[in-house]
Amino acid sequence: MSNDGNKFWKRNAAKVPGSIQHVYGAQHPPFDPLLHANLIKAGNKPPPATPGKPKKATSFQEFESTTSDAWDVDDDDVDVDDLLAMGAQNLNIEVVKETANKVIENHSRQQEQQRLDDSLEVEQREEEPTEEEPEDQDLDVEREEGEQPHEGELPSPEVSFTYSPYSDVRLVKSHSEAPIGSPKDAENERAALHRQRSLPHRPPVIPLMARMANPNTSGTPVMTEREASRLDKFRQLLAGPNTDLDELRKLSWSGIPRQVRPITWKLLSGYLPANAERRESVLQRKRQEYFGFIQQYYDSRNDEPHQDTYRQIHIDIPRTNPLIPLFQQASVQEIFERILFIWAIRHPASGYVQGINDLVTPFFVVFVFEYIEEEVENFDVSSLEEDALKNIEADSFWCMSKLLDGIQDNYTFAQPGIQKKVKALEELVSRIDDSVHRHMHQYEVEYLQFAFRWMNNLLMRELPLRCTIRLWDTYQAEPEGFSHFHLYVCAAFLVRWRKEILDERDFQGLLMLLQNLPTMHWGNEEVSVLLAEAYRLKFAFADAPNHYKR
Repeated sequence: MSNDGNKFWKRNAAKVPGSIQHVYGAQHPPFDPLLHANLIKAGNKPPPATPGKPKKATSFQEFESTTSDAWDVDDDDVDVDDLLAMGAQNLNIEVVKETANKVIENHSRQQEQQRLDDSLEVEQREEEPTEEEPEDQDLDVEREEGEQPHEGELPSPEVSFTYSPYSDVRLVKSHSEAPIGSPKDAENERAALHRQRSLPHRPPVIPLMARMANPNTSGTPVMTEREASRLDKFRQLLAGPNTDLDELRKLSWSGIPRQVRPITWKLLSGYLPANAERRESVLQRKRQEYFGFIQQYYDSRNDEPHQDTYRQIHIDIPRTNPLIPLFQQASVQEIFERILFIWAIRHPASGYVQGINDLVTPFFVVFVFEYIEEEVENFDVSSLEEDALKNIEADSFWCMSKLLDGIQDNYTFAQPGIQKKVKALEELVSRIDDSVHRHMHQYEVEYLQFAFRWMNNLLMRELPLRCTIRLWDTYQAEPEGFSHFHLYVCAAFLVRWRKEILDERDFQGLLMLLQNLPTMHWGNEEVSVLLAEAYRLKFAFADAPNHYKR
């Protein structure tokens, strides 16, 4: 894009209806394929911009007031199914593994060299017939129990792994590793991946629950021996009269089995006591207390003092995961409305803020799994007993409240917590990858324009829900996981896309990339790599303030 085009986008985006997306104060130029195609066909150019540099907002409130709501953008202009199909084309396990491990910069060159060597080896094998080679044996390298990883030790790009700062590092060669094809096949694969990465993305609405088989989210796939062993460890720990929460955090850091995730989340969030005998009485008391709030406050939702709050909640709820049938059921939306309204009434310092509605969904889905075994995406909640549905609602309210208690300054007036975290992210990225930092400044991309949503929604709009649930396993196990550790996850997430960022050479392209990162195919493996890198960054920077700042 020309320099004039860049200036046009930056100067006039706020003036053209529908040309800017607003995600809680961040400006985002959306992509409209129909408009883009018509402009190209007609040979139209943007109108000339008025001379002079645009005036920047002098305050966060002024910056926020110049923008509009992201969810007001009309989704009818784009065939989402076509984009999803194109994005998923030809993505095999090699591509997924390559993409995930690029979060570790030191391995990127080694991966490229390895692919070239593999292609040459295939050519040699085709020219010289050889005896059939035995299948690769599974590689399972395990550390001694409790041994810490060496500083700077990073995973091999040829293996997947589960990483925990508390426990062993296990390297397991993928069972479904795609066979190496011919150079022509490899070239076709690279071309398909290039097409997928170069798609002009608009904010994706991802089928959030697992269409991919994933033992930690939904469905009941056959567990491996290692997964069964981990589940047994959780059950033994939870069966004791007093659960050791420190040990539970150590086990949970590298992921929680779906079967025990509901009770584990309740324990780690502080909703349930460690003493097993007291749990049932606490559950009954807290559930009764929540429905007491409903009787006391919910009828006032249309009264003048609260009608604006309720109206905004009522507008936002249908926008929560709009392609997931579960969240479009009237009974589920009513549950979310009650949860959010009661929370807003009980927290007048912040009230309801857009984005909090997203934070209910992981708890709701996890607690639904206490009562069902099948896939949750299309589950009809009306088939549940009324008492079960009430329990899910009350438990979701209290656990969401516990989460928000630790990050409430993200949602008070002017949202100072988010502003501080975005500034801290900028400082951190400038230290760990100055090239990415300078590249964004060169094209005048402000961190607030994309990272505001990352902090406000805890990356929920950047990742499929299956990945969010896995991420929250670690957040609940990590001290200050939703506030402090989340900063390092965001830094690792940004640097993960280093190559794609440096390949973009204009303001519009960078913003479109940063707000529409291609994570649709992500699963537990990619999240584990992201968390490992985030932990490494925390280890290097959290206790070194002089190293953290310039």
